[in-house]
Amino acid sequence: MAKTKQKRTKKKVAPVEQDSVYFLKLVLYLMLGSAWLKITKGVESQFPIPIGLLIGLLFVQHEHFRIDRKIEYAVLLVAAFVGFWLPIGIFVNV
Repeated sequence: MAKTKQKRTKKKVAPVEQDSVYFLKLVLYLMLGSAWLKITKGVESQFPIPIGLLIGLLFVQHEHFRIDRKIEYAVLLVAAFVGFWLPIGIFVNV
């Protein structure tokens, strides 16, 4: 009898991210999300731009480990709201 050849499939192992790397990324997103560019003209008008949030969103989209993207988005948004009221970021007076 002839033996049939069977194809062996390799199981893909998902890369495991260490806890310290994940914590460092969350701290990075927290710091990035809270950075704002606030342009003021005189005393009465202020134009805030969330540059940290925009840069953080680019980092989240191009990340190697795409496991917890929802958590990273949430950290960025919370940091952006907190950074809006706190004096964190770059202030430009025109």
